[in-house]
Amino acid sequence: MAHVIITGGSSGIGAALAQACAARGDDVSLIARTAPALQEMRGTLEAAFGKNGRRFHAETADVGDAAAAAGAIAGCEGALGPCDILITSAGIVIPGRFEDAPPDAFEGQIRTNLFGTVNAVRGVYAGMQARRRGKILMLGSGAGLIGIFGYTAYCASKYAVAGFAEALRAEARPHGITVSICFPPDTETPQLAAERPLRPHEAQAAIGAGGLWPAPAVARVALAGLDRGQFAIYPGMQMKMLGMFGSVAMPFLRPWFDRKIAAARRAPPNGR
Repeated sequence: MAHVIITGGSSGIGAALAQACAARGDDVSLIARTAPALQEMRGTLEAAFGKNGRRFHAETADVGDAAAAAGAIAGCEGALGPCDILITSAGIVIPGRFEDAPPDAFEGQIRTNLFGTVNAVRGVYAGMQARRRGKILMLGSGAGLIGIFGYTAYCASKYAVAGFAEALRAEARPHGITVSICFPPDTETPQLAAERPLRPHEAQAAIGAGGLWPAPAVARVALAGLDRGQFAIYPGMQMKMLGMFGSVAMPFLRPWFDRKIAAARRAPPNGR
């Protein structure tokens, strides 16, 4: 039995991961910004798994704030013991053309997606080093593998998370800490539902190749890869091919995407 701390655990992939961890016998701590949704998710876990002796804890915090993230991690460890597995799932996406993006919207995505990940890792890293064991799973994105029209801030944040994971993996390994990163395609979540109306219609030219996945399926693939000690975890063959061969294929893919985007710009936004 492990103590799993999940940021962004109140909905979407984070919630699916929380349920999957509880189902396999882990104690689960959730961290999220929205208290009502967070407490509702904790209640859902307790109702489904509490009778089996599983323990659950919740902390309300904005992980983009370093002090708040540290306090939340400390609260989770104080309640349920040292963190064995950290999953960083907190993230936001606000699509739109770069010239239309307010600076605070751009910076907010970097703050939550990148620094929210870094702050959470910092909160558990020293303890994992001291115990010489631990696992860290970061939620990246297919947008961390390929630049997407209308997603300049989100892509920048997820590319940065991938670079952070890659570098940290090398540093953490001698201390007995496993670092993994999952690159999901479009996933059926409340965030995706809120994001879709904001997408520039040209963005669809580069989105959808990885298919639309349900959150529980992404959670299963992510945890299976984490259990195997796999660094890069790709749900679906399209993400795997992009992750493994994207750098080689991009000189050919860019002109293809450019043609798709140009065609989309010539067409009416709703295809009429």
